[in-house]
This record gives sequence, C-alpha cells and structure tokens, in this order.
Amino acid sequence: MRSPQSTASIAGHPIHPMLIPFPIAFFVSTFVCDVVYWQTASAAWAAAATWLLGAGIVMAALAAMAGLIDVLGEPRIRMLNDVWWHAGGNSIVVVIELYNWYARYSEGTAAIVPKGLILSLIVVGILLFTGWKGWEMVYRHRVGVADDEQVLTETTPMSVPRPGAPRRAA
Repeated sequence: MRSPQSTASIAGHPIHPMLIPFPIAFFVSTFVCDVVYWQTASAAWAAAATWLLGAGIVMAALAAMAGLIDVLGEPRIRMLNDVWWHAGGNSIVVVIELYNWYARYSEGTAAIVPKGLILSLIVVGILLFTGWKGWEMVYRHRVGVADDEQVLTETTPMSVPRPGAPRRAA
C-alpha cells in the first residue's frame, strides 16, 4: 500500500515540511531574545522579539494552510491520531503567540518580563511535543514519504531498467 501523500506539494515535494522550520526558528528565537532582554533590559532585544513573533505568526499561518490542505485532501492522514495532536498543539501555539505579540504591541517592553518570557517558554515546550507528533507522522505513518517504486519511477532514466522490471531483448 502506498504511503499517504501530501496534496499540497510542488513537483512531488510536500510544502508543509518546507515551511515549518521557519515558525519554529522564529518562536524559539523569540524565547532566546526574551531571556537576553530579561538579563540586559536592552530595547533592541525587545524589538527583535516582537519582529520574530510577527514573522513566526505569518509563517505559521502559511504552514498551517499547507498542512490543512494535506489533511483535507488525504483521508488516511485524517485518520491518524497524531495529526490531531500535532494540529491542535500548533493551533494553541499560534493563539498564545498572537496574544504574546498583541501584548508586546500594546504594552511595550512591560509585557516581556515575566508574561512574554513565560508565554515564550510554554510555546517552546508545546513545539517540542508537536514536533514529536509531526515526526511520528513521517517516520511511523510515512505521511508525505515517497514510496520506493515511486522514487524509482520518477528518478530512473528510461534507458536503465528498474529493479524487478522485465528486461528487453537486444
């Protein structure tokens, strides 16, 4: 049986896994900036954290759209319990970060310690869990992973017979 394939893909490459490193990096970097701001009280770190939050939210929305297309387009993906933990956890992350960004926007640096710092730490913890669930989908359930015969068909030149293919007489 073929692996569940991503319906949001470019040339057979799933889009969702291409996008997810960005919000993860932005949200973890926000936490790092919060810790540095807490230790230095430098406004530059507060500004960097706010920009990182905004960029992370935008990229998370794009990754979520690609993931939603995959979930809606492939019934076998929808049937996986890990998908719902992954999607639900990441939805919580986005809601927390939206609030975190709004608090910083409206309250300024006063929203960073301790509120913003704690929210960023919670988000990093949730991302560890949802990342684990995402890798469960790839490594255990093979979501979006090309099957061996699919790879051979798409990458083997026509002049070279595929393993198991009948040989032509010369």
